[in-house]
This record gives sequence, C-alpha cells and structure tokens, in this order.
Amino acid sequence: MQTQNKQKAYFLRYLSLGPVLAVLAISVAFSTWAIFNYFFPDLLFHPLP
Repeated sequence: MQTQNKQKAYFLRYLSLGPVLAVLAISVAFSTWAIFNYFFPDLLFHPLP
C-alpha cells in the first residue's frame, strides 16, 4: 500500500511540473521575441529613410 501512495505522489508531481515548464518555455520564447523586435523592428512600420 505504501508504494501505491508513493506512485500517486510522483504522478501528481509529474502533472504539476508540466504546466510550470510550459509557462516558463512560453515566457522565455515571448521575451526573446520581444527583445529581438525591440532591437530589430519590423521595417513595415519603421521604414528606412
């Protein structure tokens, strides 16, 4: 019975880790995109003279 409780605890830890990693990955991707667009803006909205 003890091993079944451990398995449930590990499974809940696995389920809670996935969304956390997803949010972190999306945050890093969006931050990288925002910083890149800050330094190299789209030329459609900032045309060269």
